[in-house]
Amino acid sequence: MNILPVIDDSTAELQEIYRDLHAHPEIGFEEKRTSGVVARLLESYGVDELHTGIAGTGVVAIVRGKGQGNRCVGLRADMDALPITEATGLPHASSNDGVMHACGHDGHTTMLLGAAKHLTATRDFDGTAVLIFQPAEEGLGGARGMIADGLFERFPCDEIYGMHNYPDGNPGRFGIRAGAAMAGAAFFDITVQGHGSHAAHPEDSRDALMIAASLTTELNTIVARNISPLETCVLSVTKLNAGSAYNVVPGVATLAGTIRYFKDDVYARAAGRLQALCDGFATAHGVEITLDLRNVFDVLVNDADLSVAYLEAATDIVGAENVTDAEDPTTGSEDFADMLRVVPGAYCSLGHSGTLPLHNPGFVLGEEILPVGASIMARLVERRLPL
Repeated sequence: MNILPVIDDSTAELQEIYRDLHAHPEIGFEEKRTSGVVARLLESYGVDELHTGIAGTGVVAIVRGKGQGNRCVGLRADMDALPITEATGLPHASSNDGVMHACGHDGHTTMLLGAAKHLTATRDFDGTAVLIFQPAEEGLGGARGMIADGLFERFPCDEIYGMHNYPDGNPGRFGIRAGAAMAGAAFFDITVQGHGSHAAHPEDSRDALMIAASLTTELNTIVARNISPLETCVLSVTKLNAGSAYNVVPGVATLAGTIRYFKDDVYARAAGRLQALCDGFATAHGVEITLDLRNVFDVLVNDADLSVAYLEAATDIVGAENVTDAEDPTTGSEDFADMLRVVPGAYCSLGHSGTLPLHNPGFVLGEEILPVGASIMARLVERRLPL
């Protein structure tokens, strides 16, 4: 590994920052402590401008290079945690009950801080680095919130880059895919309003639980029978709630889930069938069924040329043997896609020694990638804004 000197000398500091953030996780749009830590560190590094409170808890720092160029490169990290109870047993495990950095956003924040320290110390680039610390990536619309708050009007970027850790047991393995790399996503909530009764007399009811259970089964036919097997689409029902007693047929049931897709027309077809099935079940059973379907992530599309640029920067740090531009697309989603709809850029994955999956209560980020990710991001700015 060719870790950049300033970052290499700061490895222990980066580990300390990461462990502090991990011990104090905060849910999306509640990252007040986290953004405060980020702002204080950026100020201590000597950034040229520091802006806080963007979309509530977002932070943006400006670092100008030695040259007088007018091009701007954006680097983005997410800061929020998940509503998960940690089960790692780490000495720096979460001190906030029911909240955990189970997706490694604490690591992403730390890596961008490491890049910031290098860039402010060396300034070996011609132009401006825009460092974006984003709140609320986990389905709460943090990217859209920052954009709506004037992110790119206030801090214009010519290109922008993001990074996500990947627990594959391969520390420093860099992967990227040009074009559509991560799925778009929608969330749905369905309410079945039936008519309850005594469980001894179900004939007096419009059994919302039975209807919801049947609807859940039928929703699985959307992908199986309405989407071409040559297309990619996932529909998963992830919640089904009804009932409060042994002897009561419930009058209300709710179910919820997600749709993942790579093409807008595929999503439109799935969404249309979802609504049609809700309407049909309502008619068939004489009940009211309401559907709330909302898009939360766009399809993440990496610019082809900028994907190559990212890979070249990573090669400088981890070596050609540890990089690939042939990553498979994933049905996971990422709201950095919304930023890429506004500014061209690319998003990569970086492997580490962890092996438990993301969003698992036992997930552990391999700390060895903190200086690696920081070096790749800093090197990317230097390559894209050469003196």
